[in-house]
Amino acid sequence: MSDVILLWDCPLLFEKLFVEYGLQCTRALSTSLGTPYLPACKIMILPTGFANKHYTKTGVGLERGKRSLEKFVTKGGTLLVFSPLVPEYDYEWLPFSLKYVMEENPCTPQPVGKHDAQKLVENITLPAGCDGYFTETDADVVLNDDKGRPIMVVKEIGEGMIVATTIHELPAAGFFECRVACTKKVKA
Repeated sequence: MSDVILLWDCPLLFEKLFVEYGLQCTRALSTSLGTPYLPACKIMILPTGFANKHYTKTGVGLERGKRSLEKFVTKGGTLLVFSPLVPEYDYEWLPFSLKYVMEENPCTPQPVGKHDAQKLVENITLPAGCDGYFTETDADVVLNDDKGRPIMVVKEIGEGMIVATTIHELPAAGFFECRVACTKKVKA
């Protein structure tokens, strides 16, 4: 069992971050969603560039794994989704409406209300790297960019939540400490 699963098809420097945080991290193919080969975990992550075919084939398994991802979140898991890194993207495989536009956009994230997901960007060096914004969503916006456009949204579903962000920075330890402490391991 793992605390964190990265849905990706080759080694990532990102994996070392979780070792530093003292978390068990496993890398898995998106095509393993809904199969017995994917171990239970607390947090599932789609790193930046998941939809860009120049970086990975991860986007391929997402539509087929849609039900498994929703089941994972409903049962208490946390799904953390970074930017797709393509000009425009519609997250059709998520159980809510979300559309993205890519735009190099360094900014100072502006909190909207207060939510634990905002811990993802605690203590980052400003301006934060941001590679786009969301143009449409029915999720809760928790961070905007300097122009008032959504750059982090949260959708709570069942016992878990989905966090999507366009911030292109390494996630802060505080987010993981909070999510690991209050989340049970779930199979996708």
